[in-house]
Amino acid sequence: MKLVAALVVALFGCARPSPSGPLPDDAFGAAVAYLDSAVAGGAAPGAVLGVSHGGRHFYHATGRLGTDDATSPDSATIYDLASLTKVVGLTTAVMLALEEKRIELHAPVQRYVPAFSGGLKSKVTLRHLLTHSSGLPAWRPLHKETSDRAAALLLADTTALDTAPGTRFVYSDVGAIVLTQAVETAYGERLDSILARRVFAPLGLSSTMFLPPPELAPRIAPTELDPWRGWILRGEVHDENAARLEGVSGHAGLFSTARDLLHFGDWILAVAQGRRDTLTDGKHPKAFFRKQNQPRGSSRALGWDTPSEGSSAGTRLSRHSFGHTGFTGTSIWVDPRRDLVIVLLSNRVHPTRDNSRWGPVRREVADRIAAAAGRL
Repeated sequence: MKLVAALVVALFGCARPSPSGPLPDDAFGAAVAYLDSAVAGGAAPGAVLGVSHGGRHFYHATGRLGTDDATSPDSATIYDLASLTKVVGLTTAVMLALEEKRIELHAPVQRYVPAFSGGLKSKVTLRHLLTHSSGLPAWRPLHKETSDRAAALLLADTTALDTAPGTRFVYSDVGAIVLTQAVETAYGERLDSILARRVFAPLGLSSTMFLPPPELAPRIAPTELDPWRGWILRGEVHDENAARLEGVSGHAGLFSTARDLLHFGDWILAVAQGRRDTLTDGKHPKAFFRKQNQPRGSSRALGWDTPSEGSSAGTRLSRHSFGHTGFTGTSIWVDPRRDLVIVLLSNRVHPTRDNSRWGPVRREVADRIAAAAGRL
């Protein structure tokens, strides 16, 4: 028990106290005005912005929860994170498993997922999965091709490679599903249990979870009127393949709030800055947040992404920044040089995913936040 307690302190204990008090209400006026205008113009029903600068927090919410719910969102509104699950959930679990020497990044995936076999799959490593360079395709409709979680996982494992490992970047949900299984094998339990017990509880992220219970529905922003399921989703994962995986996968499925994600961002920022010497696998944890150049020219770090032309990072964050987006309209960017975390949550897929106006909003908000942070 003492060893477990010590590990929790080592992994999640604060290295320095946060500065007292929130950021001024007018600290990010230009970003707030732009976000309000974008939401009023139909880019999303509503949105919540969270900023941490030097450990001091700022929140702004705008719009409404949905077309049939005029409730105003706030920092406690729960959003479907979509692919932010890949970094907040899956990548963090990989970091933890590395720290505990349960997995090795350069090990073949087959060591942990025996069904992942055939052809060049013996050469695919966990690192390939983290950098989306495994050779697996981007996606396949597991929700239509299978009828339960076990069958969907097996189909992901037996999906053929499109290219040789390490030769091409393809952002792959299939690869994240395979990596999920490697982590679950390492711990002998499902990903939701691992993260709830080992990450979210120690960090105090009480509103971050898979499978939110029905009583939380009033706090949850709805997503799409889903053609596959036939109803508006609210508290059910938007991603169809994650739904087939019983709502629990490393590629999608997490729900969270701006408040929780800003606290998570403060923690991951401290790790990236070296203020918490942990999760190292024999190397400094900064490796997880650096561009890996695998394959050559890719912007990907390990699990995380880094700024590139046209990305949601905008043009002002430093080249040391890292972040990720989610299909439902979510994003997080962390800039260790600026001591800055930007969380932007929306349900831009409500009531339909055909709304494509959110991408430029992410970039413009990031630019305006970065500019304002430079003057604080």
